[in-house]
Amino acid sequence: MTTIPQRLRPHSTLLLYPTLLLSSVLTMPAAYAAVITDIAAPLTASDINAKPDTVLSQLSLAQALKIALAANRDLKLSQIAIDSAAAAKIIAGAAPNPTLTIQTAGMNPKLGIGAGTLRDKTVDTTFRIDQLIERGGKRDLRLQSATHLETSAKFDNEGQLRQLHLATSFAYFDLMAAQGKFSIANELRSIFRTTLSTADLRKKTGDIAGADAARVKVDAMRAENDARQAANDLFQAQSSLLSLLSAQSAPSDLRATDAWADIAAADAQLLYADIRPLIAQRADVKSAQARLDAALSARQLALAAKTRDVSVGLQFEHYPVSPTNTLGSGNSFGISVQIPLFARYAYQGEISLAEKNVDSAREILEKTKENARFELLNIQESARSAQEKVQRFQQELLQAARQSASAAEFAFKNGAIGVTDLLDARRIYRTTELDAINAQADYAKALSALRISIQEVTTP
Repeated sequence: MTTIPQRLRPHSTLLLYPTLLLSSVLTMPAAYAAVITDIAAPLTASDINAKPDTVLSQLSLAQALKIALAANRDLKLSQIAIDSAAAAKIIAGAAPNPTLTIQTAGMNPKLGIGAGTLRDKTVDTTFRIDQLIERGGKRDLRLQSATHLETSAKFDNEGQLRQLHLATSFAYFDLMAAQGKFSIANELRSIFRTTLSTADLRKKTGDIAGADAARVKVDAMRAENDARQAANDLFQAQSSLLSLLSAQSAPSDLRATDAWADIAAADAQLLYADIRPLIAQRADVKSAQARLDAALSARQLALAAKTRDVSVGLQFEHYPVSPTNTLGSGNSFGISVQIPLFARYAYQGEISLAEKNVDSAREILEKTKENARFELLNIQESARSAQEKVQRFQQELLQAARQSASAAEFAFKNGAIGVTDLLDARRIYRTTELDAINAQADYAKALSALRISIQEVTTP
């Protein structure tokens, strides 16, 4: 917080207000700590819990993203979905196993099974192996469909990663804005405290009326309330970001260190980029395309069901001859072939369902592309609008409000205006400062959303 030199006369403090507040807007939130630039070492939630003072008190956006990615449960669930799809791919690519059948028959309880070794017993023993032979490329088609679904799961994971980036970035920007507003509110409270002391002193000397001194007191109390509300908003912003980081630390330990200017400079080139060719590279579009490819393979698989699979069997039979069993055949071999007959049903339902699934997947893909195009256009336009607002605040509005407030302070000092006009000028300037912070936050969010929506997102 900026301090006021003690050598200044009490009423001259009023003239410092515009300069102090403008300085706080242009430099926050870097005033809290130096910006962290060395982020090569990965951070985890365990790192935060082990050393909160060195991590949370000087947290950059890149570090916050690393921590969130290490602990986010939704991201872990999407990774499990990828592993599940990989397992389904293994299942789809497996060939049918052969079947071994061992059967013993012909045991007559009246005549018995004869004497001798087990091999000489007069029972009919059969060993049979059956193997299903898939035709029509069914195995390859199943594998293709499962591969496309695995690809879709990977793109879904990328989409989940983007959402986490977006949520963490927005929470970080909200914290930056809350820190800036907290700084301004405390500056304003300090100034009003000094102004109130000055007004009381001038009231005693008869320099201002009691009503004017009362108005100053009312605004001083409002400044106290605003400072308390700003502290609460800061705590809420800290808590929101901390929940994404899954850190077991006090919210008050958390401090954002990035600067608005650095964030804007990193992504400003995207404001006028041609985003149309980038639509097909979005994770949601790629996922929808993969699901369409999987549906097409599933349709081919359904059509392939009309190609009959053949089951081939090989049999060995041992039925020895004995005095009690003169009909035995000794050792014999046999072979069999099973071919299904589509006498009543030829997979018409499966084929029709597969066709409808293809139509549905194709519509979902087109809808996803359309939504992505409008979303990107809206985000880009929002970012451009936010940039214009920030530039207007920096180049015109803040300067005009500062000059107006300075003129009001000077006029009040020389008795040209009353306390009401002075307080109105202060309110306008403070409102302009807060609007400038909101504009910076909106601009940072829009830029971040634009970058995350059209660029590849990887773990920092």
